[in-house]
Amino acid sequence: MRGLILALQFLTRLPTPQLREFKQEWLADSARWFAAVGLIVGALLLAALSLGRLSDPWLAALLALLMWAWVTGGLHLDGLGDLADALGAAHRSRERFFEVLKDPHVGSFGALALILAIVAKLVLLMLLAKQSAPAWGLLLIPAWCRCFAVYWSASLPALAPGNGERFAWSRHWPSLAVNATLLAGLSAWLAPSLLLAPLAALAWRRFLLRKLGGMTGDCLGAGIELCEIGLLLLLTVRWPTL
Repeated sequence: MRGLILALQFLTRLPTPQLREFKQEWLADSARWFAAVGLIVGALLLAALSLGRLSDPWLAALLALLMWAWVTGGLHLDGLGDLADALGAAHRSRERFFEVLKDPHVGSFGALALILAIVAKLVLLMLLAKQSAPAWGLLLIPAWCRCFAVYWSASLPALAPGNGERFAWSRHWPSLAVNATLLAGLSAWLAPSLLLAPLAALAWRRFLLRKLGGMTGDCLGAGIELCEIGLLLLLTVRWPTL
């Protein structure tokens, strides 16, 4: 359970038992529990959305969005803002990119990216709440996207020291494969459209490889946010029936 506790402490604000000692390699090994933590986050989101649906779809969306921000502490939004600022201000200069990426202040590019991400989630959650069927797919989205982060950190070179390098997970590919297989099975059962989810992971990996040549912790956080929006869109699209 040590790995699960560390994964919960890193990815969420949820209360956990305190460990009496800590080793750096334990944190890296906790990545095998990221999908499980994602399911816990998804369960809280689904509960908030279901509660709000009893009154109004917009209230449901707001409650789910507030729960999303609280339980994650805005961890991945921070990465999205930082990466947007760095890409917008770098002007094709690698040195300038890392300089802006390390700056703790939010610039205009980052602010715009955060506003658009929050608005997109709010609207998509509202559309999901308006659907008559239970929103079981919301349970799986955070789990899928945290699996993606493990995949990116394992398959891309780290560009700078930090969380991206810390969670390089190449020696745990079998566990990642098991988690992805379980999520695919749950998706086939609860939300078949999410079987397309891995395409989002591949698209973000391709973008990082072509644009930057690797990844940082902020790249992982930004990817989680963007893929969460993409998977919400998958859930709300009305697929034609044959």
